[in-house]
Amino acid sequence: MKNEWVVYEGNHGLGNGKHIVLVSGDEEYRSEEALPMLGKVLAVHHGFKCTVLFAINPETGEIDPEVQTNIPGLHNLESADMLVLFTRFRELPDEQMKYIIDYTNAGKPVMGLRTATHAFNYTRNLESPYAKYSFNNKDFEGGYGRQVLGETWVNHHGHHGKESARGIIDEAMKDHPILKGVDDVWGPSDVYGINDLTGDSQVLVHGQVLVGMEPTDAPKPDTVTMPMAWIKTYTGDTGNTSRVFNTTMGASVDLESEGLRRLLVNGCYWCMGMEDTIPDNSAVDYIGDYEPRFFGFGTFEKGVRPEDHAL
Repeated sequence: MKNEWVVYEGNHGLGNGKHIVLVSGDEEYRSEEALPMLGKVLAVHHGFKCTVLFAINPETGEIDPEVQTNIPGLHNLESADMLVLFTRFRELPDEQMKYIIDYTNAGKPVMGLRTATHAFNYTRNLESPYAKYSFNNKDFEGGYGRQVLGETWVNHHGHHGKESARGIIDEAMKDHPILKGVDDVWGPSDVYGINDLTGDSQVLVHGQVLVGMEPTDAPKPDTVTMPMAWIKTYTGDTGNTSRVFNTTMGASVDLESEGLRRLLVNGCYWCMGMEDTIPDNSAVDYIGDYEPRFFGFGTFEKGVRPEDHAL
């Protein structure tokens, strides 16, 4: 069913001919608002074809992020050049999950946002061949989040809902192409705790805990920063190696930060090996209105269908 997801055809731009699939589905941080906005920016300003997928209630056809077991349209990953993943504790049927894992193992690029560190959680079908991708798996330690993206769910390092996050660019990485034109990264989301990043991870941005929920608030005293955005590679079961970008920011209200939007757009270019074409100041202005809801459980807008996000 075509109306179970939304497609933004790429305009003229550097991304023309490339296809990005953005996968939403989280109960708390309004990925179902964040990713359509980001998809429109990538399509209209940069020329990428963008397909945005949602958690869909199979009975109503409406977007329902509390449905953990259904994200239609993942077959679009077969033609994708880039995956942007923003899910939380999903347990998809094997026929859906297969597309995500086949894509990842093909050595294609992956970007993870916020709860992607704990993208999957298998509690219903522990015999599934994909159960090892659970965030708390002991054998495939930390599941998809830790193995592919660099870390799984650890904790809230800042006081959730009371202490916001400031992005501090790593001095040694300040000339990295992803950071072109990126400054003033701030979001209401708190900083996530990170124990240690896997593999060849390189931190681009560190998360500083602020004492309050305003961008002008002071840093919280005697509190260390945590990695907030990093790059790495992942070599899957087939021996193919992916470029990976991950950030623990990404709530729909975080993306009101122009600096964060630019970080994500540049991250897509880098992931696809297009870093030499990253503009000095990537266009990230909203396409149409963007009035995101504040994060929280049960705060998603009811009665919305994918076509409501169409351009």
